Amino acid sequence: MQGFNKYYPPDWDPSKGGLNKYQGKHALGDRARKIDKGILIVRFELPFNIWCGTCNNHIGMGVRYNAEKKKIGNYYSTPIYSFRCKCHLCDGWFEIQTDPKNTAYVVTEDTDKESGNAPPLDPLVALEKTTEAERLLNEVQKPRIESLQSVSEHYNADPYTLSTRVRKRFREDKKVEQKKRAADDTLKGRYGLPSELALVEDDDKAKEEAKEQWLKANQERALRESAKRRRISSEVISIPGSSSTSSSLSSSRATPKAGLSSASSKSNPLASLRARILQNTAAKHSSLAFGSISSGSSGLRKG
Repeated sequence: MQGFNKYYPPDWDPSKGGLNKYQGKHALGDRARKIDKGILIVRFELPFNIWCGTCNNHIGMGVRYNAEKKKIGNYYSTPIYSFRCKCHLCDGWFEIQTDPKNTAYVVTEDTDKESGNAPPLDPLVALEKTTEAERLLNEVQKPRIESLQSVSEHYNADPYTLSTRVRKRFREDKKVEQKKRAADDTLKGRYGLPSELALVEDDDKAKEEAKEQWLKANQERALRESAKRRRISSEVISIPGSSSTSSSLSSSRATPKAGLSSASSKSNPLASLRARILQNTAAKHSSLAFGSISSGSSGLRKG
């Protein structure tokens, strides 16, 4: 057991060293089971495609193995390592070494690179690929590169003039934007609009849309008013003649039950409307009669 935890046995004391030494274990655990031979077990990933020399099976690039890593020499001061792996498809072993001189990996035992044992390509297929590559180079890649070079030369021929033109356009756009912002702020302050409100651009399209909305709102208002007039005209009750009006007025004055009729009219809006109209008509007739009487008496006094 490795000494990963903080448990120390009762018979341990510091003179016996660390827990790994006391328990006879290596700090790397089972990976260091061959450390006495200079071999360390590491996780190794194939840097290229290979063909196993024992089972002649293809092994793809990127397959990982628990390899035996061992130092076998030096290139000046750079160590050279070998990685010995067991094929996962058979019981054969293969070995790959580092090559510091060429910054590459070298296959040394029971295997070859894919280019070594791979079946050769058909010459016609190779020729077709070469012809297709040349056609793509001449018809697509070269014209594209030439056009990009011409564009680059056009825009980099006189950078000062181009920069001046760009800055001038930027200043003009900035002035226009500042004027528009000032006009919008003035309009917002005049009508008490919030400052964060975004106003619509004042162009012909916006004017047409605003006009259409205004016409639509007017039509809706006219429809609402006409519907209201029709509803009121249907609810209005025909008013009786003057004789019935005077008789009802005299009866309402003579009888003490007028209060009860007014109280009952409050419960019915149509009745209250009728009573109000009758009262206004009676008041108008009484004022006219009083005016004629006063004018007659004044004439008698003068005579």
